[in-house]
Amino acid sequence: MDTLVISVVAVFFLAMGGYALVAPAALARPFRIRIDTPESRSEIRAVYGGFGLAIAGVLAAAAADVGGIRTGVVITVGVALAGMALCRLVSRAVDPGTAFYPIWFYFCVEVVAAALLFAVA
Repeated sequence: MDTLVISVVAVFFLAMGGYALVAPAALARPFRIRIDTPESRSEIRAVYGGFGLAIAGVLAAAAADVGGIRTGVVITVGVALAGMALCRLVSRAVDPGTAFYPIWFYFCVEVVAAALLFAVA
């Protein structure tokens, strides 16, 4: 079960990273971010694409427990997801409310994924 949880979260990051590389404007569109310059596309590809693919890679290594890294990687990625969710709460405290999608949908994904990773750590 532990490997399945890690693998599912890895696939989520792989999908996000791949999507950011091939369609940066489409990835950012639900957040109403304008991606109309080479610089903005590069930023989305680097942050969402590169980070997503890197996290997918380390989670794949953790699922296989390469070099005994499983616990450290799983906790680290769980903390990163929890930090993302926490900062969405901070944003809600200082900005006007938003519709459920995309902000709160991804908040839920981040909270659930973090909790599952912590549970299997």
